[in-house]
Amino acid sequence: MDKQQVKNRIEELSKELQQHNHNYYVLDSPKISDFEFDKLLEELIQLEKQFPEYISNNSPSQRVGGTITKEFKAVKHKYPMLSLTNSYSKEDMYDFDRKVLEGLGINLNDLFSNSLVNYVCELKFDGLSIGLTYENGELIQAVTRGDGVQGDDVTTNVKTINSIPLKLNGNYPSLFEIRGEIFIPRKVFETINKEREEIGEPPLANPRNAASGTLKMQDSSVVASRKLDCFLYYMLGENLPHKTHFENLKAAKNWGFKISEHSKLLGNMHDVLDFIEYWDKERFNLPFDTDGVVIKVDDYKQQLQLGFTAKSPRWAIAYKFKAEQVSTQLLDILYQVGRTGAITPVAVLEPVALGGTTVKRASLHNADIIEKLDVRKNDFVFVEKGGEIIPKIIGVDFTKRKNESVKTNYITLCPVCKTELKRKEGEANHFCPNESGCPPQVKGRIEHFVSRRAMNIDSLGAETIDQLVNAGLIKNIADLYSLKKEQLLPLERMAEKSAQNLISGIEASKKIPFERVLYAIGIRHVGETTAKKIAKKVKSLDVLVHFNKEKLLAIDEVGETIAESIADYFVNPENIDVISKLKNAGLQFELSEDQQKSGSDKLKEFTFVISGVFNKHSRDQLKEIIELNGGKNSGSISGKTSFLLAGENMGPEKLKKAQSLGVKIISEDDFIEMITK
Repeated sequence: MDKQQVKNRIEELSKELQQHNHNYYVLDSPKISDFEFDKLLEELIQLEKQFPEYISNNSPSQRVGGTITKEFKAVKHKYPMLSLTNSYSKEDMYDFDRKVLEGLGINLNDLFSNSLVNYVCELKFDGLSIGLTYENGELIQAVTRGDGVQGDDVTTNVKTINSIPLKLNGNYPSLFEIRGEIFIPRKVFETINKEREEIGEPPLANPRNAASGTLKMQDSSVVASRKLDCFLYYMLGENLPHKTHFENLKAAKNWGFKISEHSKLLGNMHDVLDFIEYWDKERFNLPFDTDGVVIKVDDYKQQLQLGFTAKSPRWAIAYKFKAEQVSTQLLDILYQVGRTGAITPVAVLEPVALGGTTVKRASLHNADIIEKLDVRKNDFVFVEKGGEIIPKIIGVDFTKRKNESVKTNYITLCPVCKTELKRKEGEANHFCPNESGCPPQVKGRIEHFVSRRAMNIDSLGAETIDQLVNAGLIKNIADLYSLKKEQLLPLERMAEKSAQNLISGIEASKKIPFERVLYAIGIRHVGETTAKKIAKKVKSLDVLVHFNKEKLLAIDEVGETIAESIADYFVNPENIDVISKLKNAGLQFELSEDQQKSGSDKLKEFTFVISGVFNKHSRDQLKEIIELNGGKNSGSISGKTSFLLAGENMGPEKLKKAQSLGVKIISEDDFIEMITK
């Protein structure tokens, strides 16, 4: 293809991928398979790498993440991001309605049957508020609420959220801001916590905190992996198409924004209260958390007339649902063993209705929680769901505790293999050190190894793993690569075709790249992202095996706990034996030639600050090149800055500070020459 054909193809792919993203994440109506989508995205990324001059800042490839943001720049809101007044009763809502009518000069005998004021009712999403600014149909900035006056610029991270459009469709204003709530869907939250517990990390408290913490992560690829979502609910600007809030939301939906289908335009407070009552019960059937309903006056002219207090608008209010709480009896405390040996205590409860489901169990997390709550067998406990996905014991009803009650002593032996438990200093969980002989660990490690994001051996499920382990055919992950079809056929529900599919799946897994193999082998505390960082740094397992703790700590994302865990893993002779067998089986234990060629240590001594607009590369590409060659990126200039990489229209303050500190200023061409030497 000539350059014009390449440019056309990039534009065509971008438009097609943008539409498929919208179909999947906003309309919930995908038109192609994940595999087909990935192939299109892969083609786009390859073309952009070969022809970086055609990359748009809002290309669908930016969804993948990878940019590191060391510091989040503070940005003043053009329109203050005020909080809403909270209400908790019908009386509060009638009072709000009365004040709205009085503020608009409306005197009616029956205040609650008027049709002169329309209210828009919206679910109050339990997440993180965000303000998105669009210019000429493209996302140019995303800012958190902060203190309401100024927030943090999190644009790079927000671009990884698939439900937020990077480019708009239709007839939109040239410049406007739209606000919404970023959140983590319940199923995604459950998956994240399951993975964290598997690698011995404490579970995240609730989706709201998880969403907030995720958006402020430095590595945007981690943000992308968390699968955040976003509903938009309010528009601001000088030239909005309609004079009412509800009509503008409908317009925004046509431009590509994800607008909640549950929002409703109502004509009086009676209907508003019916809406609140309905969702107080139905909220538990939603795939995301909501903690209330927001009620807004629909007409912008009336909003302007009502105005604001110092802290909140007079034309809107938030009705907060009460967190549902019940009391039930704790029948027993069981202890579960995860694949890394982490022990999780679980409260077995007298079944009780809570949040639309029947609750029979609740996690007690660790020994410290049990000690803090003084939870005992046969106690009556208070259980709450509220903002939690997993039911949580929040306290004990001591008035119902029996005299013969016995204090809970945390177990000292593994509940399965009876090995003495250990607890490392600074860690919350106890764990069973019997990695190779504890059945839940053996089976759990194999299940993790074959999982989709690890070795992706589809035909090997939990039931088949149980059969293989129980039959003595496999004792560890390496034994999978010694299996023969004849050994599988005698197993229950194992026909000729399924046996061959399993052998073929195991063989195909030998092509899985090194970073995923490193994640798959199941080192405690080493998650998917950490494995990628380590693989990129060490390039092969042979190098990693010989890294001491000091060298490990120098790797990005590796702290004390992870460094110790890696070191412990490679001093265990059983682990070394498994690694040796996997290596002989032909698994990928080093980065591919192409991956290794893409990096160097040329810039390992240098820290760069990038400012301005560049002709040959995007800012994200420049940051990636710096990191691939061992350098560091920083968002602000200091005495530790080696170079200011300056483009057109760079910030004058950065230039001034660089000159005052004697920081060397280089152009894009200077930088390319530095890399290609």
